[in-house]
Amino acid sequence: MATNISRRVFIGLFSVLASAYAALAQDAGRRAILDGAKKEGEVVWYTSAGLQDSNPMAEAFQRDYPFIRVSVVRAGSGVLINKILSEARAQKGLFDVFNTNQESILPLKARNLIARYISPEAAFYDDDFKNKDGYWHAAYVIPWFLGYHTRMVKKDEVPKTYEDLLHPRWKGGKIALGIDNGAIILSGLMRVWGKEKTLRYFQQLAKQEPTLQRGSPSSRIGLLAAGEFPLTLAAGNTLQTFASKGAPVDWLPLEPVFVQVNTIMLAAQSRHPNASKLFIDFVLSKRGQEMIRDFHRVPARNGVDAAPPRLFKGYKRLVENAETAENAESTNKLYVDIFNIR
Repeated sequence: MATNISRRVFIGLFSVLASAYAALAQDAGRRAILDGAKKEGEVVWYTSAGLQDSNPMAEAFQRDYPFIRVSVVRAGSGVLINKILSEARAQKGLFDVFNTNQESILPLKARNLIARYISPEAAFYDDDFKNKDGYWHAAYVIPWFLGYHTRMVKKDEVPKTYEDLLHPRWKGGKIALGIDNGAIILSGLMRVWGKEKTLRYFQQLAKQEPTLQRGSPSSRIGLLAAGEFPLTLAAGNTLQTFASKGAPVDWLPLEPVFVQVNTIMLAAQSRHPNASKLFIDFVLSKRGQEMIRDFHRVPARNGVDAAPPRLFKGYKRLVENAETAENAESTNKLYVDIFNIR
């Protein structure tokens, strides 16, 4: 009996000591990052986010870490990828942190241009919003919904499923789809329905003679609000922004809801690795994600609800998969062929 008690006491004491040692090691690691960041003094952040979002984020970080200057380089995802690849060919590693869509991960990872870093904030993110090896974390997410013009569509006639879009009442330019970004729905549904069913569905959707629009989802939603068409598939946060400003726009999730992920990554050749880790941690922190929400985006962190919460609750989601993004070119070709886009 006494032996059993002694064993339990020993095990309990060992667990306490192990936890204390782990905490001390973590604190020591954090101090080393802080000390390194003070010496580095800068983070070069390549981002596809607008300056109206990226500048306030950089300024908030600098208030917490006044010894680190954040240099923001803002451009479209394609421009930044080309810039990074060009710099790599010239053996000039100029960026420290990069955040953009998931399609950009594979070309960077294939060329060993991004590094592993598992942020301590990763514990607050679901597995589909972080790479298990630490190559990327989700900075924010973009769920795609069906947007509709509230004066052109009766509440009881709003399509509730993807199949409902095939109803004869929606034929003849009633549904707006993106030329530049519409293939993401095709790609997502193929993962759930399979290629054959998905292609058959999109071929039927093409027979509805949808309006095909170039440009961003935001511009398409603006045309929806103006009454150019009654329905569109578009970015949920932007639909909600228009609705919140009083536009005759509302939205509904068609399940499964396809969710794009905007990622944040550490450069493999970062000249300021410690400062960069602090910046990534800040973006992923509760405070950083609350700022993301204030930017009218959808935070990915558990415990930080979107505004309103229904933007990211109450429906089945299908999260973009970086590992299958290599099929994007062939999927885009299928989309272009189905809708006869020239």
